[in-house]
Amino acid sequence: MFVLELTYTAPLEEVDAVLDEHVAWLDEQYAAGFFLASGRKVPRDGGIILATGPDRGAVESLASTDPFVTAGVCVYRVTEFVPSRTAPELEARFQE
Repeated sequence: MFVLELTYTAPLEEVDAVLDEHVAWLDEQYAAGFFLASGRKVPRDGGIILATGPDRGAVESLASTDPFVTAGVCVYRVTEFVPSRTAPELEARFQE
């Protein structure tokens, strides 16, 4: 499991100009089963994504395809962790 922390490196006007592309990219990753949750940080200086993937390299590679990254408006910090406990609704996700 991975926590992806996005930090904006450009003014919000530049971030918002790429937002629709970013949301479409998020939708693709949810459909592919990689993303479990996502949202803006408060204050709005980036975001957080809870993700799954085969390994750190694959997740870092996926993050590099985010339109926010390719537009140069954010950077990612990837943190891997091994869940030792989850809500019952998520247990099936970790049996894979």
